[in-house]
Amino acid sequence: MKKTIIIIFCSLLAMACGNSNDTKGQGQKDSAATPSDSSSSPTASVANEKGLELIGASDCMTCHKLTESSTGPAYSAVAEKYRNTPHALDTLVEKVITGGSGHWGTIPMTGHPMLPKSDVKEMVTYILSLKK
Repeated sequence: MKKTIIIIFCSLLAMACGNSNDTKGQGQKDSAATPSDSSSSPTASVANEKGLELIGASDCMTCHKLTESSTGPAYSAVAEKYRNTPHALDTLVEKVITGGSGHWGTIPMTGHPMLPKSDVKEMVTYILSLKK
């Protein structure tokens, strides 16, 4: 019985982390991916805007938000945790592509092997550039 519940939970989590762009129009942007008020949102350099665009075009905002925890940690919390960590960029790029769990709680992050490594690098570079 326990195994059945765990399998159902993991299946639901995998579906929730699926691509959320299916219901959006072509010209419609994910408002959660775009900081609207610089006084209440973390700031990042303009050079990393491509990373923000890639995050908005992916399913990342299904489980993550810029400044508050959701299913996954807030991007600002990730930036803070890894700010002075050597090789953080490479570590997080690999984590996004392969998935994993245990660093932010018990809910696993689904891997995203279909995303090009260069795009994931842009996304993680944006996340690591965030300041509180």
